[in-house]
Amino acid sequence: MQDLTEQQLYQALQYAKSIDEENGKLIMSQFETDQPILFQTIFGIFPSILADKNQDMAHLFMDLCFEVICVYQNALGDVPKAIDDPTWMERQAVLLETEFQLLRQNASVDNTKKSILQGYFIKDNENPVQVGLVKFLNESIDEFASASVSRVPFIEFTQAMIFVVVKLFNNLYDEPITQ
Repeated sequence: MQDLTEQQLYQALQYAKSIDEENGKLIMSQFETDQPILFQTIFGIFPSILADKNQDMAHLFMDLCFEVICVYQNALGDVPKAIDDPTWMERQAVLLETEFQLLRQNASVDNTKKSILQGYFIKDNENPVQVGLVKFLNESIDEFASASVSRVPFIEFTQAMIFVVVKLFNNLYDEPITQ
């Protein structure tokens, strides 16, 4: 998958920001229907982990995940429909094992090691991440967290989680599990 151009990303983000509540509900409902396991992971499991740390950041995370859905849908087409493959999420967990380790060990990973790992994953030639999208999402997290000192300690954790979501979407669109 190629990185979205700046223009494609801008248009997709404008689309995401322009969606009204009714259409947003339809998008979420369709995503849940098309990808029930991924939906539960992104909007159930991940936010609950973050909510244990900071409720505000969990809400932001879910808002940003909605934007990720909209960006991919707008730029790359409808979300691929899931087939009866209960191992897809397990395979993704294996592929993203290092990212998940970063999430679990976030407090103990020093900045040098974290920078090296993030650089490695962003430049992964076999399955690159959408660098512009990740940058935009990270800036959104930074901006939101700066409004309250209680959110600041959870910036990196939230950014790591949103990075995993973007990688999951890349994998979903790269290796569609459609019929």
